[in-house]
Amino acid sequence: MLLPSPIQTYFDANTTLDPDAMVAPFAEGAMVYDENARYDGKDAIRAWIDQSTVAVSAIAIPQAIVSRGNIHSVTAEVSGAFPASPVSLTFRFALDSDRITELEIK
Repeated sequence: MLLPSPIQTYFDANTTLDPDAMVAPFAEGAMVYDENARYDGKDAIRAWIDQSTVAVSAIAIPQAIVSRGNIHSVTAEVSGAFPASPVSLTFRFALDSDRITELEIK
């Protein structure tokens, strides 16, 4: 499956639970929406990755992508040390050039 470069970088870094590499493709003013919370900026996104991904060893394996303009919705199977694992989630990315400006997970 062919993913845009910043999205591929995000998922590749997730497989090794590397928070620095996961946050690298985000723009400075990026936003993440996950579990009814919003995280603004790279520092908040890094803290969210530490808590929501690294702490529970959550690994997301992309299964499919639908792209419309700069919006890319990736369906992924996520497994880790959390209730109901594994789950299928949709990661909706907004891109500006080679940076992730927004990520919403449902």
